[in-house]
Amino acid sequence: MNKKLKTLVMTTLVFSLTASLLVGCSKKTETTNTNNISETKTDITQEAGKPFKAKEAFSVSMLFNDMPNYPYKDTWTIFKEIESRTNVKLDLTVVPYSDYTQKRSLLISTGDAPIIIPKTYPGEEVQFIPSGAILPVSDYIEYMPNMQKKIKDWNMEEDMKQVMQADGKYYILPGLHEKPKYDYSLLIRKDIFDQNGIKIPTSWDEVYDALKALKAKYPDSYPFSDRWKTDAITNVAAPTFGVSAGWGSGNGLQYDENADKFYFGPISDEYKNFVTYWNKLVKEGLMDPESFTQSDDQAKQKFITGKSFVISSNTQETLDIQKTMEKNLGKDKFVLLHMPTPAGPKGDVVFASRLENGIMISSKAKDNPHFEDIMRFVDWLWYSDEGQELTKWGVEGTTFKKDSNGKRTLMPDITFNGMNPNGTKDLRKDFGYGSGVFVYGGSQDLKMSMMNDLEISLQNSMANKKMLPPAPPILFNEDQREQFNMKDTPLMDYVKAQTLKFMLGSEPLSNWDNFVSQCKAKGADSLVELANQVYDNTKDKLK
Repeated sequence: MNKKLKTLVMTTLVFSLTASLLVGCSKKTETTNTNNISETKTDITQEAGKPFKAKEAFSVSMLFNDMPNYPYKDTWTIFKEIESRTNVKLDLTVVPYSDYTQKRSLLISTGDAPIIIPKTYPGEEVQFIPSGAILPVSDYIEYMPNMQKKIKDWNMEEDMKQVMQADGKYYILPGLHEKPKYDYSLLIRKDIFDQNGIKIPTSWDEVYDALKALKAKYPDSYPFSDRWKTDAITNVAAPTFGVSAGWGSGNGLQYDENADKFYFGPISDEYKNFVTYWNKLVKEGLMDPESFTQSDDQAKQKFITGKSFVISSNTQETLDIQKTMEKNLGKDKFVLLHMPTPAGPKGDVVFASRLENGIMISSKAKDNPHFEDIMRFVDWLWYSDEGQELTKWGVEGTTFKKDSNGKRTLMPDITFNGMNPNGTKDLRKDFGYGSGVFVYGGSQDLKMSMMNDLEISLQNSMANKKMLPPAPPILFNEDQREQFNMKDTPLMDYVKAQTLKFMLGSEPLSNWDNFVSQCKAKGADSLVELANQVYDNTKDKLK
């Protein structure tokens, strides 16, 4: 998946997972099992790690998200390799990336969806549960030894509660990460900082000081011109202020561990402090006001041409910017640094989920004569070490090789993500490996194995951050969720609009009390009351 969109999970998660994204520490339970997530009638995790091959060959339908930067080819060897190893042929319904979400919904609602439906973020499955169109996959976890073993070995029972629904089941098979992956932060022109004797900031206060120093040196510039409408960097910064914002704004609810209650975060003092910080950057000319509206390309162009010195980025985008600047300026004419997340008033903290987008299974699957093998196939392809290595790296001896220590390297003629830049064949474009359709989660070793130096540097720099645990999910039933949504959607639209005005200064912060009153008038208190009522009545299911 394009890394630009990876964090869009923050915008699509609904109540069972949205609550987990909210800042605060969740109440831990002493038990390590929930709804038989990691234990079934027999310990089938002993079957994990074994090759899977169906007793007889069959085809299974699958929805395929066609990405524009590595468009689908029916000649990709990944499909032949999967079929050769498993006896299962994938019958693909190929849908362009731009239409994927809409087409997926249409196919499911009309009963025409393929059996395997990947590229679904936790929360997106909720809309399909009432109709019975998708399978309660937790009922069939007995056929998934590799998934169960990873949940058990990586202590992910608490993580899996984030996809539990009111009936105690889950309807999505999320990608599982052994350890969280950090991706989004600030990218800076380190050479400009060094040239002007400006310290690399480690906190948001120091970011302000650095931008102020840059403004003094380059008075006609906006030192910080951002991209993604600032939704990425505000999402990253928010936990350090004790709030949720940007892509992670969710439904506005936040969890207070001490009180074991939820509250409406956008009317808190912490949220006011948060918007005040960004307002200060804009008001003092340190941050480009166009950051909130400009296109990504406009923001990148300002950074690449030296009109700005700070921008939000992820590792893939940093690599792309670096390549462009090397071409335009020369390799030795600049130095980039993808910074670790700065600390804030709440400390050096981050939120990072170990769950990723995953797979829904059409309820039609249970009537298929190969149903058990379908589930075992999904388990092998997306959760086994063998399947994950295959979909990420390809075939040993053909697309990659291993040394005596198990280190993987691409074959000399194959390139991917900046590795072997002179390679004549692309791992994704020419073979279909490394595709976001198949590569979800995995062990830390596998994840790090294909990172470039920029990515490895960022991961290492974030290693000592304090990771905030997820808040407990709120197990709304269908009626409760609809009741909540009817008020929450327009309320959060208002919050986002007013947040933008406060940050830009078009709405003075002296009007904060009026903003709080309007949020309450639009139902903030009643939403909190409903959420806490549901949480109090259902939290025993989480034990």
